[in-house]
Amino acid sequence: MNRIKAVLEEKGITQTWLSEKLGKSYTITNSYVQNRSQPILEDLNTIADILDLDVKELIVSNKVNSND
Repeated sequence: MNRIKAVLEEKGITQTWLSEKLGKSYTITNSYVQNRSQPILEDLNTIADILDLDVKELIVSNKVNSND
């Protein structure tokens, strides 16, 4: 999963603006933002650059911590 939606909200940035900067359609950008699909690594890096973040800040780990 990714944190694109949360970061956009934190920064007050619209999906439309991001899609224009990313060079992708609104539909594709929206699917990334809504976590219906995940961007390829190249696009994730580009999104991080556009948002002035480290790419790690856009990723949510799905790893469950266990003490087994």
